[in-house]
Amino acid sequence: MKRIISTTIALLAVQAAAQSPAPLTFWYEQANPSGQRALQKNLIDPFNASQKACRLTLDVRGANLDKQLRVALLSGGGPDIVLTAGPSIIAAMAEAGQLLSLEPYAAKYGWKGKILPVAYDTGIFNKQLYALPKTYESMALFYNKTLFDENGWKVPKNLKELDTLAAAMLAKNIIPFAEGNADLKGVNEWLVTTVFNHYAGPDNLAKALQGKLAWTDPVFVGAIDLLKSWWDKGYFGKNYLSLTLEQAFGQMATRKAGMSINGTWAFIWAKSFTDAKQVQATAPIPSLRSGVSYPLYALGIGSTLSINKNSKNPDCAAAALNMIYNASFYQNMNRDWAGDWNVPLRTIDSAQLAKNTTPLYASTITGLATAVNKGNFGYTSWTFLPPKTESYLTAGMEQVWLSGLSSKDYLQKLNDIFQEELKAGNLPVIPVASK
Repeated sequence: MKRIISTTIALLAVQAAAQSPAPLTFWYEQANPSGQRALQKNLIDPFNASQKACRLTLDVRGANLDKQLRVALLSGGGPDIVLTAGPSIIAAMAEAGQLLSLEPYAAKYGWKGKILPVAYDTGIFNKQLYALPKTYESMALFYNKTLFDENGWKVPKNLKELDTLAAAMLAKNIIPFAEGNADLKGVNEWLVTTVFNHYAGPDNLAKALQGKLAWTDPVFVGAIDLLKSWWDKGYFGKNYLSLTLEQAFGQMATRKAGMSINGTWAFIWAKSFTDAKQVQATAPIPSLRSGVSYPLYALGIGSTLSINKNSKNPDCAAAALNMIYNASFYQNMNRDWAGDWNVPLRTIDSAQLAKNTTPLYASTITGLATAVNKGNFGYTSWTFLPPKTESYLTAGMEQVWLSGLSSKDYLQKLNDIFQEELKAGNLPVIPVASK
């Protein structure tokens, strides 16, 4: 009798396990409590309510996500849904056999028709889709409009106007650019990307990214020389190395700084302006050299979404990804967490976006979308450079500022590293932008 009862209990346990939803894991980077609530409300809960096969859970891993992912994937583990820092590392992961081809799911869900083509193409390696763009972004000029209006300052559109404005700010002990890299060295990269796009120009940048123009070309030397001159003149203030991203951005709200060269993700700190009763505004980055168009937006894919090759539930993972690429999710996430989930959909209801967020955010994002659709875009380094080159670009710029490394020597080493990766062939797809 005992054996029969034990067998029955075991069978019931097996049946219960079979009926239980399979676990589906999603490791995420940094997210504050409100960001986590937004994801839970707009993705996790709706997905789990939509089916019974799987149960999606969010695991916030913080700033070390990239390292944790690399270790886990190398050992055949890791989450079902893989979030990466951008397309520059997708090729290496795909070549290592760590990611699942998304081609069958792209056909099933029609992702190519939903996502901006230039953003969609950044996830392709060896003619196979391995990643979807989570968000697209660009660098912009944020500024304190209240401060500008009081001083009669105009938004600069070229280098001469920018230098004149910066000198006027310094004369009033106002820092021209609110920047800080204490918690993220990638800020160095944002500034290099800015001068590469708006001084060297997207045409030269595209040629360099394709290996058709050396990074040591005078146009890139001039760009780095310009960035070095900004450092020497005090455009970034005295605390660049000790301020966090949020602390630095907050200097504009407290009127200690006038502007910030920052990404569209910076809208997450907009509350600092509201609290200080100051008006925030944005504008395109000025043209830094004659012949470089204005306005111009450097296209960036902030992070990507893939499926682990070893996932036991790839169909569920694909279904979860599909929930992200629709107008409802886009509007809801931008309402609850503006700036971090600017999913690159082909069409955006800008009027609805303005209602859900703010007119400033809506106009900035719509301007970016319009420029990308027209082909008037440049290239961010974290999207289109291979990983080793990108890593040196970030670290090496600090040596130029602090250790006396010349622009030429910095770019020579950058070029040497790039040539090695160019030969290996692990390069992101470079979309063609208009002149």
